[in-house]
Amino acid sequence: MTGIAQGQSAGSGAFRSVYAAKDVSLDTNPRSPFWRGAAPVYAEMDTQGKIIPGYRTEVRSRWTKGSLYLLYTCPYEELYLNPSPVTTAETNELWNWDVAEIFIGSDFKNIRRYKEFEVSPQAEWVDLDINLDLPDHTVGWTWNSGFEVAARIDRKTKIWYAAMRIPFAAIDQRTPAAGTIFRANLFRSQGPPDRHKSITWKPPMTAAFHTPERFGQLELVMKK
Repeated sequence: MTGIAQGQSAGSGAFRSVYAAKDVSLDTNPRSPFWRGAAPVYAEMDTQGKIIPGYRTEVRSRWTKGSLYLLYTCPYEELYLNPSPVTTAETNELWNWDVAEIFIGSDFKNIRRYKEFEVSPQAEWVDLDINLDLPDHTVGWTWNSGFEVAARIDRKTKIWYAAMRIPFAAIDQRTPAAGTIFRANLFRSQGPPDRHKSITWKPPMTAAFHTPERFGQLELVMKK
């Protein structure tokens, strides 16, 4: 598309988040000046690495001195939505419905510790503090990152869009700077149970998204 940044290499392990000088209101338009400044990566494979036709999900990222931004462009065939959406508080087990997700961690020594952020087409959200070594994984469900979301559904084109703004303080103790690298993976859950699609950026090669050994990297950069 004319004027849209070209995608990052599909073979690259790194997803580059491009610096922005100031924070902005969340925007779900990939053609806006803010998002056009970032080159996308694509989540389009199932958990075993096979391309899922028709579900190529574009993800862009920007960063500021305080926040990490993500925009998901999500084509769909059919929506599977929570019939009673709540956007004023988090929705635990949101992953049972259509969602876009990022798993992101700053600890390269203990890769089983990271954060999970999800947003639905209806702007529902949930954030989780993941520690895979704990016997009770619900311990991190009450964690609150303070992240923000926005979403919209374009039923004519059958694409839904979602944006996140995540405070850096929620994912790292370091001051964000160009060259900082995080472990990360990008996912979507789409469609009803009998026709469900698990869409990934870096395929976990297992049925579980929570396979940190298969994460890629998100790098903060100054320019695309």
